[in-house]
Amino acid sequence: MTRPIHALVHSAALQHNLAHIKSLCPSSYIMAVVKANAYGHGIERVYEGLRGADGFGVLEVSEAQRLRALGWRGPILLLEGVFDARELEECSRLKLWHTVHCQAQIEWLTRHKTHEPHRVFLKMNSGMNRLGFTPESFKSAYTRLSACTQVQEVSVMTHFSDADRLNGVQTQLAAFHAHASDLAAEVSLCNSAAALLQPSSLGLSQDWVRLGIALYGGSVNPQERPAASWGLSPTLTLKSEIIALQQVRAGQSVGYGSTYTASQDTRIGIVACGYADGYPRSAGSGTPVLVEGRRTQTVGRVSMDMLAVDLEALGHPAQGGEPLGVGSEVTLWGESSTGARLDIDEVAQHAGTLAYELMCGLSTRVPISLVQASEPPH
Repeated sequence: MTRPIHALVHSAALQHNLAHIKSLCPSSYIMAVVKANAYGHGIERVYEGLRGADGFGVLEVSEAQRLRALGWRGPILLLEGVFDARELEECSRLKLWHTVHCQAQIEWLTRHKTHEPHRVFLKMNSGMNRLGFTPESFKSAYTRLSACTQVQEVSVMTHFSDADRLNGVQTQLAAFHAHASDLAAEVSLCNSAAALLQPSSLGLSQDWVRLGIALYGGSVNPQERPAASWGLSPTLTLKSEIIALQQVRAGQSVGYGSTYTASQDTRIGIVACGYADGYPRSAGSGTPVLVEGRRTQTVGRVSMDMLAVDLEALGHPAQGGEPLGVGSEVTLWGESSTGARLDIDEVAQHAGTLAYELMCGLSTRVPISLVQASEPPH
């Protein structure tokens, strides 16, 4: 028998989230961001669920190659552009769109010999201060790219640093409009947070919306609103089972460092899941889990291969019900077999991190399977 931990990717949830956000942005094209191996879900596993998007956003050429191998013939944007001049050959061969955010990338383009015209997205640094041309130098970069014989079309874009706060884009949006609103170019502004949070009155009309975390069922402001309140469904479930039981007496401790001490006699379940699987070690006692769909919590420190959960809090089974014990299903996040759900954002908050990190941090030793859209949750 193999170790029971496994993860599930729900294709129906991916389709639902994509369709839902499309309905909120009816006049925009949707770019599904699948960088970081589709936020840990696997590009090949999410492809069917997200192929209804108008384009895909990736970080590296290798990710674009995987999408083309799956049969995608539509737009693919390299979100950070090429990392050296040689990658422009792959952009030509695979017909990739690519971001231009610095002078070096313009220089590489002007020297590139190609028979395939390039579509580029010129990026403005409107206040994020990571990538992009300053507002003051943006038009000159646009003019130079537009005159470049290797370039067929220039679109313009920026990235918001505070879109998860209501009206948190106003300063950046003003900078963008002041230096780009008169350019004859398609525009890409919104990430997931901006698409869901920012009112249309701020002038966020645009051609392309770049969607990441919302597609994968994560909240754009988890401290204030769960993903379900945005109409989003969880796309990734992490499950395991109880592999041992301990009856801990009042005053006894559990786990490394004795960080948890039982205040009463307590039945503890030991679960086959640890930080080597990608479950956060920073998740201390009190982090929620579901056991057979019923909510309880972890106790003690997460170790490399195991963690402990409180079964005493679940009481005794109803008459005729199976007692909780070895083999009982444990849902670390996502959807249990009973249909009960535990938001990945809630687990992340207990661990002092974000859903992004949990999704991307699953270990390669955790088997991941795809639940097709027509199948019920496992």
